[in-house]
Amino acid sequence: MALEQQDIMVESQTGRGKTVAFGLPLCEQVEWEENKPQALILVPTRELALQVKNDIMNIGRLKRIKVTAVFGKSSFKTQKSELKQKSHIVVGTPGRILEHLKEGTLVVDKVNSLVLDEADEMLNMGFIDQVEEIIDYLPKERQTMLFSATMSAQIEELASFYMNPDRVSFKMEQSEKNTPKISHAYINVDKTSKEKVLLDLLTVENPDACIIFCNTKDVVDAVDAFLNKAGLPIDKLHGGMDQEDRLAVLEDFRSGKLRYLVATDVAARGIDIDNVTHVINYDVPFEKESYTHRTGRTGRAGKTGLALTIVSHSDQRRWDEVRDYSFDDSQEFTEVFAPSERLVKRSKVAFEKKINTKVKPKIARNKELNKDITKVYFNGGKKKKLRAIDFVGTLTSIKSISAEDIGIITIQENVTYIDILNGKGPYVISQMKDRTVKGKKLKVNKARK
Repeated sequence: MALEQQDIMVESQTGRGKTVAFGLPLCEQVEWEENKPQALILVPTRELALQVKNDIMNIGRLKRIKVTAVFGKSSFKTQKSELKQKSHIVVGTPGRILEHLKEGTLVVDKVNSLVLDEADEMLNMGFIDQVEEIIDYLPKERQTMLFSATMSAQIEELASFYMNPDRVSFKMEQSEKNTPKISHAYINVDKTSKEKVLLDLLTVENPDACIIFCNTKDVVDAVDAFLNKAGLPIDKLHGGMDQEDRLAVLEDFRSGKLRYLVATDVAARGIDIDNVTHVINYDVPFEKESYTHRTGRTGRAGKTGLALTIVSHSDQRRWDEVRDYSFDDSQEFTEVFAPSERLVKRSKVAFEKKINTKVKPKIARNKELNKDITKVYFNGGKKKKLRAIDFVGTLTSIKSISAEDIGIITIQENVTYIDILNGKGPYVISQMKDRTVKGKKLKVNKARK
């Protein structure tokens, strides 16, 4: 139905392949020759914007689909430069997308598809007014696809205003096959003993990879300092950090360099990692909907996971609301108790052995896809008045190289990056040592990034 340009609404929990559901039809519909964006995807966080960008670029790699991600706390000037080039699909956060629209640096007259991803979270984060303002910039004749873990009355109202009346609605019903294998548990504690109980629980549970959620960055900092002092391979993630630092932490956690990550809810979006064995809610979430997004980080890709919530006396009312909202009578919810000192002591040897063992690096999902692709660096770009057609002309003049061997071309002010497909990257680099592009001699190397 998405391929037929119908408006669709999908209610589905996180980790169910929503990006593929809208990414495949978007890539199929894109006309490669058109330089202006043909699809716009709105997401609530920077991390999710980058995750969606990477996923769709992998889906559309062989068709050479160019995806640009724009979000706050990142260079507006750099994004403006990227948007000037060919961008088939743009994904971004509402605030920064709106900035580009107002500045005229994002042209949307060719957009024929709009995707609202994680619509409930955009509503919770107060983005709905911005979303509505963005929609007013878009062509009236377009396809709209809305994806959300929950469908509140406000989201239904949004849909009634901006989607066709004959839109199709889907709800991913829970079944044994698609229900994440997550055990849910909670522990009642005294607020003053939360840190000790947390460390004791981690010692006994001894997770392979664990995310610990807190409600504020101050609590994240405190828990990170406490567990770091205890010798755990841990780092933190919250909205007060620089974008580069956040991405570096995510990459370390994704690759297995860290076993523990303590984070605010910003990390509940955009972390697509199959190997998280434990999620611990150090704080009961302020928003009851956040429980689903937090715990959805574990039990992915058919694996099992444990979601454990630490509940102090002051959290009880909010915890009751979370339980009433998130669970029905058919689901088990186990109360656990603080482990004894004897059990903690007995568990310590295995715990310390694991945290001191170097983790074997995890293989990226797209490694197989990318093994025949080489990103090639040229030390010339727009300042030298070089265009994509200039590079294509030079590369296709090389014996055995055709347009089908040339992937995404990214031209910046002073450099250009080109994906060379079909395992021909090293050959192209060697042949370009003695060639020019538009009469200019350029340095050519395998790109480091």
